[in-house]
Amino acid sequence: MDARTIIGWNLRRLRVECGLSQERLALAAGIDRAYVGRVERGSENVTITTLEAMAAALSVPVATLLTEPAADAPKPLPLRAGRKRKP
Repeated sequence: MDARTIIGWNLRRLRVECGLSQERLALAAGIDRAYVGRVERGSENVTITTLEAMAAALSVPVATLLTEPAADAPKPLPLRAGRKRKP
């Protein structure tokens, strides 16, 4: 896996685990939502500053976004569509 693919893989996995939409992550990180999508697809070169902002929004160290997933790791699932249920 190349670095852009690894970052995109981890970003999507962590974002979904946190229950954040691309829009919410982008808002928290101070970046554009479309940019988050391009990073997740591995089609965008990301700066260290942007990685730091996304990692901070996800409450993880930057290194977590750079860690290569296991060869047998399942592809990150998308976030469930629709509104969250009220408690």
